[in-house]
Amino acid sequence: METAKTIDTFSDYMNDETRVSPAERERINFEVALIGKMIEAREEKGLSQRELAELSGVKQPAIARLESLRATPQIDTLFKVLYPLGYTMQIVPLSK
Repeated sequence: METAKTIDTFSDYMNDETRVSPAERERINFEVALIGKMIEAREEKGLSQRELAELSGVKQPAIARLESLRATPQIDTLFKVLYPLGYTMQIVPLSK
C-alpha cells in the first residue's frame, strides 16, 4: 500500500499533481490574480463595495463574496463589475 506524500504547506499541496492538476492550478492562480486586480482597481478609483454595486448592478454581498474568494465569478458578473472600473477581459495565448 502506497502512503500519501506529506503536505506541509499550501505550496506543497498546489504543486502535488496527484492533488491539483496543472489546469486546476492555472485556474486557481488566474482567479486569485483576477480578483486581486479587481480589488486594486476598485480601491484606486476610491470606490467602496457598495458604490461599485450601485455602478455595476451587482449586489454588494456578491461583490464581497467575490473579493473574499468565497464565490467563483460568473463571466457576466465579471463584465458587469469590471466595466465601471475601466477594465474588460480577453483571451490570450499562454506564453511558453
